[in-house]
Amino acid sequence: MLISYHDIVKVLPVIQIELYGIQHCLLIQVNLLKNILLVLKYHFRFQFKVLTCISGLDYPDNLYRFKVAYELLSIKYNARIRIKVVVDELTPVNSIEKIFAGATWWECEVWDMFGIFFLDQTNITRLLTDYGFQGYPLRKDFPLTGFTESRYNVVQSRVVYENVELAQEYRVFDYMSPWETLDNS
Repeated sequence: MLISYHDIVKVLPVIQIELYGIQHCLLIQVNLLKNILLVLKYHFRFQFKVLTCISGLDYPDNLYRFKVAYELLSIKYNARIRIKVVVDELTPVNSIEKIFAGATWWECEVWDMFGIFFLDQTNITRLLTDYGFQGYPLRKDFPLTGFTESRYNVVQSRVVYENVELAQEYRVFDYMSPWETLDNS
């Protein structure tokens, strides 16, 4: 028996359905996330028992700036589904580590890179940046050069952190293209 995504929509409160090739994506309300994931994991018609990924997306011009996407796999039915929720900078997302044990790592990574906070997360910690790191590097408004740089100081025999100082002014090159100088006669 294959999974009918029409059955999912009949049973669950879905805001929007997106289809990417054969991959189904459901946009849901953030406050219903835990309940919907419980249904998708334990209902005998779905059985999405494996969480393969949690990722963040940043759309700074939108009212709800962030999307958090949950990728689920049903081994029994050989099917995948993506669940998305939208949040702003201040709205936390409920942690799903009690539903999927592997979610702890993914939630820490999304928090570290985007600054999206997860409620009831037992071990929220920085994974990919240093503990003293300021900001969230995957936000679109994060500067490409960062705020500080680290280097080894031979005189002090330790790693030092300094504010980033760009050594070169921004330049605009306004030269004519070689193709524009050719005579078209």
